[in-house]
Amino acid sequence: MTDTEERPGLPTLAEPLPGLREFLAHKRTALLALEGKRRQEPPDEPIVIRAHTVAEGRSGVRRIRIREHQIISDSPAEFAGYDLGPGSPEIQLGVLSSCLAHIFEITAAREQDPLDELRVEVEGEIEPRRGTPGFENAPVEPHNIRYQVFVTSPAGAERIDELFQIVEAQCPILALLTNPQTITGSLTLTASHR
Repeated sequence: MTDTEERPGLPTLAEPLPGLREFLAHKRTALLALEGKRRQEPPDEPIVIRAHTVAEGRSGVRRIRIREHQIISDSPAEFAGYDLGPGSPEIQLGVLSSCLAHIFEITAAREQDPLDELRVEVEGEIEPRRGTPGFENAPVEPHNIRYQVFVTSPAGAERIDELFQIVEAQCPILALLTNPQTITGSLTLTASHR
């Protein structure tokens, strides 16, 4: 889909979302309060965030639980799923787009730059031929990931580009995907009763 094609149910860049400027003012108030609280009561250790997933019997649907929230991940019918939700690689791209948009909101709120519309589109590739002749070493992970940020604002192009540079430097999920990480795993086996 090109950036000039309309998406069903979504406003175009010519139709600004009402209220985004007001939201950013509200976001700035919350941001300044949170930053003030952290200055007065600095945390003494990192914040641990958690997610867990349970694969349901019979359907194989994966229920991702984060705090009090739930995301359903599923496969398309051709891969024995019910297509009740996006697959993990799709969720990952969605997480990147959400984080870039949120950091853009935070940055615009902090800097008091007005935005009328903000949209982030992310796409990547998955190689379905992986493991077949000629594709033995194809990546298993989504790759060639690219994103585009669409902004409607009365601020000039130079100012929006400055915000974009800040967003790219401060987006934690972009950093997660572009910087080397230490990830450890373990396995616990529970014997079946059958």
